[in-house]
Amino acid sequence: MNNEQLFLASSFDGREENSSKDLRGAFAKYLHYWPFFVLSVVIAFAIAFFYIRHTKPVYDIKAKLSIKDEKQASTDKDALEEMVTGSPKVIETEPEIIKSRPLIRQVVNDLQLWTSYKEITNYSNLDIYTTTPVNFKLISSTGGLTDHSLTVYIKNKNQFVLKRVNGDSPAFSFNDVMKNDLGSWTLTKTAYLDDYIGRTITINIQNPEDVVTNYQNGVIVTLNKTAPIIELELEDEIPERGKAFLVELIKAYKISSIEDKNKVTKSTMKFIDDRLQSLTGELTNVEKDVEGYKSSIGLTDISSKSKFYLDNVQSTDTRLNDVNVQLNVIEGIERYVNSPNNNETVPATLGISDPGLISLVDQLSKLQLQRDKLLATTPERNPIFDPLNRQISTTKTAIKANIAGIKASLISVQKQLNHYNSGFEASIKNIPGQERQYISIKRQQSIKENLYIYLLQKKEEISLSYASTLTGIHTVEEPYYVAPKSKKQVPYVLAFLLGLGIPAGFIYGRDLIRNRVVNRSEIESVTSVPIICELSQEKGKNNIVVLQKNAYAIGEQFRALRTSIQLLYQAKLSGRVSMFTSSVSGEGKSFVTSNIGATLAATNRKVLILEFDLRRPKISRIFNLDPLHPGLSDYLEGMATIDGIIQPSGIHKNLFVAGAGTIPDNPSELLESSELDLLINKLRTEYDDILIDTPPLHLVTDAMILSRVCDVTFYLVKQGYTDKTELKFIKQLFKDKKLPNLNIIFNGIQRSKYGYGYNYDNSYYTKDKVRKLLA
Repeated sequence: MNNEQLFLASSFDGREENSSKDLRGAFAKYLHYWPFFVLSVVIAFAIAFFYIRHTKPVYDIKAKLSIKDEKQASTDKDALEEMVTGSPKVIETEPEIIKSRPLIRQVVNDLQLWTSYKEITNYSNLDIYTTTPVNFKLISSTGGLTDHSLTVYIKNKNQFVLKRVNGDSPAFSFNDVMKNDLGSWTLTKTAYLDDYIGRTITINIQNPEDVVTNYQNGVIVTLNKTAPIIELELEDEIPERGKAFLVELIKAYKISSIEDKNKVTKSTMKFIDDRLQSLTGELTNVEKDVEGYKSSIGLTDISSKSKFYLDNVQSTDTRLNDVNVQLNVIEGIERYVNSPNNNETVPATLGISDPGLISLVDQLSKLQLQRDKLLATTPERNPIFDPLNRQISTTKTAIKANIAGIKASLISVQKQLNHYNSGFEASIKNIPGQERQYISIKRQQSIKENLYIYLLQKKEEISLSYASTLTGIHTVEEPYYVAPKSKKQVPYVLAFLLGLGIPAGFIYGRDLIRNRVVNRSEIESVTSVPIICELSQEKGKNNIVVLQKNAYAIGEQFRALRTSIQLLYQAKLSGRVSMFTSSVSGEGKSFVTSNIGATLAATNRKVLILEFDLRRPKISRIFNLDPLHPGLSDYLEGMATIDGIIQPSGIHKNLFVAGAGTIPDNPSELLESSELDLLINKLRTEYDDILIDTPPLHLVTDAMILSRVCDVTFYLVKQGYTDKTELKFIKQLFKDKKLPNLNIIFNGIQRSKYGYGYNYDNSYYTKDKVRKLLA
């Protein structure tokens, strides 16, 4: 025979365990709701099953690029290389350039990714990007593209029908130009058309800018500075589409890099072309001067002495010309950096030999180029220009400082060379005037020729760079993808955890919201009122449970309460008045009063229960007494005698009941009368125990009025029913000593539901019965 597990707690258990930490109790609490947990887990698993069945796998598409880190390359570049290549590439900015909207927008438009093709199968949309039977071609748009959907039924190899809410359209032929809110468009056939005859597909057109944003957020660009390698990653349900996107993105990035390099080279080419055009005219004029002068004087040769002076003067003039060229370039750069207008083209550093100035000017050119690129897509007042403008200002300041030193040095050299020329020219004065004049003209011709040849050479070298498509960007790994790993176990694990977590959280949250008293420690921590007994919840229909033969647990609990009452009264054996009250109705006052009365009567003590809940009496119903019989209200109003209101309980010879009687209009005023004191004093002499059942103390003051005639007060707190805020009310009553000898009875304990309580094995009581049955 299985042993029935019941709950029993007495005032002598001596346990000080914190029940909130009792794992077995917590488990028992949640086990009480096991159907809820089972249902929740089943629903969660069903959702996980449908999720896995209808969720398409997502592929991870990757690619790798190698970018030359120009900052780590040799800094020993000549003027031509610095002028053409510009400042070093800042590799840290390349990931952001790759993810920039202009590049993403170009790829989206080239691949027409703002159009998607889907087919409805098994209550889900199947993306048919790789097998679409038709291609949507937008010929002209009426405005900006907005979200739009076309439902197309493939009628046969040559015709299709547009399905609409208000009815299907007539059959159209492929390649026919259609017009609607989108603008002019057409549908063209693909190689997969035959497979879709008689089927319906959906063509979804999205706002291109929304698609650009989605791809900009979706593509992941990671920089490995030590390599340097840039890794591109994108997730897509259609791997072919993701692969095509990365291929086009890499292509667009390389082209953009070439265009940026050529923009700098083109600026230098323009400067050289302008200078060559100017020099061509000057050189022609000088050559004509030489030719005319020689014809006019018939000069055919120059003496050795004249040639010596001429060679020295030409050598000095060549150096002086270089100095003048550099001074002209320096002055051009100086005018640019002093100009408040940042939109002008940065002058070339042609002829400048100082590497520091060349580097600074080219760095300024690069910064100006970056600013021009941002101006193409961003308003000039955008805060993003602030750091760039500061860099430009800082670079200009550094150039000014550098120019000051270089210019001073060049002016000094210029003065020295002029001094040398003055000496040579003084010597030449001894030569006939005609010869001296010829040397002067010839010197100008030589200067112009040397400068012209130098610029032609630079132009050819820069032209080769302009035609080059090398960018320092190499594809290490072409875009690729692998089959996605199965993740079916993850939804099931999450479903299991959620299936248990949701009901557990609901139960826990409900308990927090309800804010009810659950365990003994909650009472003790707030009130400091002694808890005299704990009574388990009784679910039977009979209200008098202590006299039932099978009520072992609840019977022992009431016997323990009886013993505790004896200890409270100590030597006082008769005339004991005990009051039972609570904060609100429904906490078991009448039930406890009736059963403790029967328990006391069973020890041959004469017990009287007074039903002083004059508003909602229950004691008479518990003992099945006539509610119309005269009662306490009738006595207090002088309408009945003491003997006339007392009735036998009908369940024990020593237990008597005085009912509430007629429901009065003024119960509190009746209880204030002196007849109450006379009644209690009279009953003390005739009964051993007088038990008073009162209305809830927090609702009406009747119990407070009755306390003046009582010896002990028993305050009922019911598990899972009494609000925790009532404990502060009890604490205040105890502190103010408004109730005599206040004690708490913790009633309605349900271990299986709330996880608090102790197991009681009643096999001790049924052992002999089992033996008799087996005999």
